[in-house]
Amino acid sequence: MTPAIEAGSAAPLGATWDGDGVNFALFSANAERVELCLFGDDGRETRLELTARSGDVWHGRVAGLAPGARYGYRVHGPYAPHQGHRFNPNKLLLDPYARLLDGPVRWSDTLLGYRADEDTADLGFDVRDSAPFAPKGVVVASAETVPEDERPRTPWSETVIYEAHVRGLTRAHPRLPEPLRGTIAGLATEPVLAHLRELGVTAIELLPVHAFADEHFLLAKGLRNYWGYNSLGFLAPQPRYLGAGGLAGFRDTVRRLHEAGFEVLLDVVYNHTAEGSELGPTLCYRGIDNASYYRLREGDPRRYVNDTGCGNTLAVDRAPVRELVLASLRYWVQAMGVDGFRFDLGVTLGRTRHGFDPRSAFFAAVAADPVLRGVKLIAEPWDIGPGGYRLGGFPPGWAEWNDRFRDSVRRFWRGDPGELPELARRLHGSADLFDSEGRGPWASVNYVASHDGFTLADTAAYVERHNEANGERNHDGHHANFSDNLGHEGPTSDPAVLAARARRRRNLLASVMLAQGTPMLLAGDECGRTQRGNNNAYCQDNETNWFDWSLPDANRELLEFTRRLLALRRAHPLLRRPAYVHGATTDPVTGLADVCWLSARGVPMTPSDWQDRGNRFLAMLLAATDDDHAAAGDAPPPVLIVLNAGDEAVDFALPEGAELRAWRCELASTAAAPAGELQRLA
Repeated sequence: MTPAIEAGSAAPLGATWDGDGVNFALFSANAERVELCLFGDDGRETRLELTARSGDVWHGRVAGLAPGARYGYRVHGPYAPHQGHRFNPNKLLLDPYARLLDGPVRWSDTLLGYRADEDTADLGFDVRDSAPFAPKGVVVASAETVPEDERPRTPWSETVIYEAHVRGLTRAHPRLPEPLRGTIAGLATEPVLAHLRELGVTAIELLPVHAFADEHFLLAKGLRNYWGYNSLGFLAPQPRYLGAGGLAGFRDTVRRLHEAGFEVLLDVVYNHTAEGSELGPTLCYRGIDNASYYRLREGDPRRYVNDTGCGNTLAVDRAPVRELVLASLRYWVQAMGVDGFRFDLGVTLGRTRHGFDPRSAFFAAVAADPVLRGVKLIAEPWDIGPGGYRLGGFPPGWAEWNDRFRDSVRRFWRGDPGELPELARRLHGSADLFDSEGRGPWASVNYVASHDGFTLADTAAYVERHNEANGERNHDGHHANFSDNLGHEGPTSDPAVLAARARRRRNLLASVMLAQGTPMLLAGDECGRTQRGNNNAYCQDNETNWFDWSLPDANRELLEFTRRLLALRRAHPLLRRPAYVHGATTDPVTGLADVCWLSARGVPMTPSDWQDRGNRFLAMLLAATDDDHAAAGDAPPPVLIVLNAGDEAVDFALPEGAELRAWRCELASTAAAPAGELQRLA
């Protein structure tokens, strides 16, 4: 018996259960007809036309329908690629507001809106039904809002980010039950929590958990999208991560991480979708209203603007698309409890017809939103479009991934000449980039390794990328890695090379953790995880990416060094200042400047010291201000950070200062890591 459909309501968008039925609402400005498709347990499809339309929203209510119902849409309109329209009612479409999917995309040529076997490319029209291969949305009950007092609310100045992959972090953990490995629930198990607690991080940043699709070209090579930067649904989690706990399990994992003191940040991809270029599949947005959701080329709307390098670009400057992104963000904060976001290719979100605008409608909406303005916001400050590199150009309240920090630190320890001025700026929190409009050092997210590129261990073991396993003839991935193999490419048993690599890893880690700014650690770097030289392991769902939990024992020294670094950062407030200092004030106790750069002579650097391209020694001296004394309660002791990337030891004259106590070595990157009182040079 065909269920009856009534007019329902235009708001909210998506599928909303009211306790006695489900209201469906779908935006499409250019559609001519919209059919709601309901699927029974036997897969049989029932089509109900949404005859009610309010503005650009098509809507209807089905009485008696309950959570668990599977559904999709078929949208009728012109298939006119030259006009930017790609409607094809033969293609089942996912609801952009779906909060749960019943399964992954199962690749088939029937997912294409055109006939792939015809010479007309994307201009032909395909009449085959895609429903057997397309994911369906699942109706879910509304979730309760997460109470604010559950959240750790870690201040930015106290934050240490741990970038991890849901599946990769736990897939090979021998102490986890098999059903939990590689799932969101595995993150909140005691063995994983204990590792994070002992390490000393405060926030776990998860690579994309939004529902995404595996690209056809990867499946054809026996690979699949591992990282997940190929989003399909922005309110639904990736089905393969959920496990038996479903949505409730995701929420419970976030709650348990909060109870353990960790914030949860999500890496989100709102710049493009899994539908790709005009030759990609019709899964959702393309078939609902291609001309509204995507940025199309002026004068040639058959083609997509490709500021992302992924085939298409979402038109976030348009109100309906922007509202979808905002609704997604609010949902993950309110219903799932997450504490912030890292925005992949964040420049795209601020693009208008005239280019990037840090005061665009999207940024203004986030700043004004009572739910979103209190969470952590991190931008990847670039895309590949015109003027797409915008490091330091995001609005107040935003932090940014700082690749200039990464590259300068790698170059300095590699021994590149003339690096000292750039290095000093990065260690100082990149004030040249962020010290404006009330932004502090925390706005610079400092790292030397992330998911994209070499791991920390590989930065000290490879000069060249080794991406052959990706099946792209080693042409993919970064070509400028600023890395060093310390005398041998890849694995070696040479003790001298191994010792040099271990020292390099410690130096790189220390540079991140002791610099002003927000440090970020790639999961596994604390114990020497390697990808065997693959610097673009986006499609390797295997041991190349999975955290090897035997490494903490095999690399105990590096793990302990990382823990000590983070403990040192916690113990010294001057290492994590919330605001910039520029040497203008002095410590009322010692008389030392709040920040000062010293040469090996123990005196401030001169212009000739900075200009000496062969100089590989630098010391950074931090001393307290009146504000630091007031904030800390007790007088924070001065902190001296000494860096020597040269091949020889350097005699360093300790700085003088009124009432200075004896200097003590808290940490050294030499294997012995001596600690204790330091003697002044005569």
